[in-house]
Amino acid sequence: MSYLLQAAELLERLDRDKGDQLNSISRKIARRLKNKGVIHTFGCGHSGLIAQEPYYRAGGLVPVRPILVEPLMLHEGAVKSSQFEKQPGFIQSYLEKEDIREGDVFLVISTSGRNPAPIDAAIYAREKGAYVIGMLSMDYADNFPSRHPSGKRLEEVVEEVVDTQIRSGDTSQEAEGVPQAFAPMSSVIGAALLQDLLARVILSYRDMGETPPIFLSGNLEGVQEHNAALVEKYKDRINF
Repeated sequence: MSYLLQAAELLERLDRDKGDQLNSISRKIARRLKNKGVIHTFGCGHSGLIAQEPYYRAGGLVPVRPILVEPLMLHEGAVKSSQFEKQPGFIQSYLEKEDIREGDVFLVISTSGRNPAPIDAAIYAREKGAYVIGMLSMDYADNFPSRHPSGKRLEEVVEEVVDTQIRSGDTSQEAEGVPQAFAPMSSVIGAALLQDLLARVILSYRDMGETPPIFLSGNLEGVQEHNAALVEKYKDRINF
């Protein structure tokens, strides 16, 4: 089966298995956004790319704010990023500079769910009173213990777990003559799951009788006033 068909099959299964859960989460998020909360997204390495995907996005929700910790991002060195993610307490000083409030939403993305940085981020956000969601693969849970000093994995410190169902090792294919499994799936599935969740949030927002705050593409004509008004509305919480 091709990579594209494998991704499509997994997405169809997630829609079937997780649809009710995602609807429930979306309603909780929409209520917080209505009460002036924002959505913070966080991840390390390639998970950090997923965290950035919905930020300032054409067709996307406005109050989405990625937490960008440059040493944990790929552009400053992928090997160093991986090392820092595994270092307990590394994220603390960065989080203390972030505007995370009671009533906000905090989404932590970590495929394995075992490294200290995302676990520390989730613990910190809960202490601040945010509604904390973990997006991870539960396939790792039984065979890959936490690297956090507490011994807890990400799914044990968040309020809600969205299981991406990614296979351990983040590969999807094997082939004769290729000694290792290959074709990572977490970025495609993670980005799609996140956008699906936010689309459901928009519909939940509508169901509450509210107009969802959605950016229009800057490549369309006549949208500047619409987008500028939304930037102005959220500028105290989000740096656009």
